[in-house]
Amino acid sequence: MKKNVYFVRHAEAEGQAYDARLTDRGQDQASHLSAALSGVSIDRIISSPFLRAVQTAGPLAEKRNLEIEIDERLSERVLGSGNLPDWLEKLESSFTDLEVKLEGGESSREAMSRGTAVVEDALKSDAEHILIVTHGNLMSLMIKHYQPEFGFDDWKKLGNPDVFLLEVNGDAASLSRIWENARLTI
Repeated sequence: MKKNVYFVRHAEAEGQAYDARLTDRGQDQASHLSAALSGVSIDRIISSPFLRAVQTAGPLAEKRNLEIEIDERLSERVLGSGNLPDWLEKLESSFTDLEVKLEGGESSREAMSRGTAVVEDALKSDAEHILIVTHGNLMSLMIKHYQPEFGFDDWKKLGNPDVFLLEVNGDAASLSRIWENARLTI
């Protein structure tokens, strides 16, 4: 049976904290995303517990009368604890070496595993069209799992929001970016 999994990066937010809200622009982006997905079948919505992810899923869930399922495994990856003035360099190296693990953080491999576990669990469900709302770094690692060449430069090109489609048919899977210039390309 063919299944579609939509990976969505949250809309523009006021910051990186767990409770950071969407900006006014981010709220408009979430509404636009909902409208853009109006012709797409969605049976299930799974979101990071971070407020900005839930708020991104909100307009679509409300329009479709779907529950937003919260899954802690979709929380943004913690690169490391404390102030990391060179965080961008460290993040870049974590795309090359998936085992790099900073103090108080998790490796890319660990984050990738928990994110893709959500996908694998969702694929086992009866839902055929699943929308997963998460964060840029974790989404990049989930994409990298299915498309190993996806790297740091691709992460830098992600927008808020952004959407990728994972199409799974039996053992075959293909992944493509379907959000371009604030519109779907499918």
